[in-house]
Amino acid sequence: MKALKTADAGDAAQIERELELIWSRSGSPSMDLLLRRGEDAIEAGDMTAAIGHLSALVDHAPDFAEAYRMRAQAFYQEGELGLAMQDLARCVSLNPYNYEAAFGIAMILEQTGRVDAAYRGFLSVLQVYPGHEGAREGLDRVKTQVSERDI
Repeated sequence: MKALKTADAGDAAQIERELELIWSRSGSPSMDLLLRRGEDAIEAGDMTAAIGHLSALVDHAPDFAEAYRMRAQAFYQEGELGLAMQDLARCVSLNPYNYEAAFGIAMILEQTGRVDAAYRGFLSVLQVYPGHEGAREGLDRVKTQVSERDI
């Protein structure tokens, strides 16, 4: 993770891909298959199937952080922000370095009007991964709202 903090854009992209590969391995071929099926269902736009596969994965591998992050993505697509937030928080509790889960939390906080917390969330993502474009853009969006309230 230290390398990600100081990496240039090209190296950061490579490190990001490597982390995603590491995080997507449960250690069980059958659990990895459930994750792939959930991911494929999300790509196909079938959130019901995705939630089904990913819920089965969470049931069978409750310590597999990526299962929660992916299920949160499906819940988010369904407009279930509370359920998405719960899963993202669980993912971060299992893998505190998962900047994508932290980014998802910050996005939901922003969307639900909690801009102060969103601001802190985007900052926390940038502390782990300074080159995260989405977090930088999010920080820019909420920065004025936070500073306007401070005036």
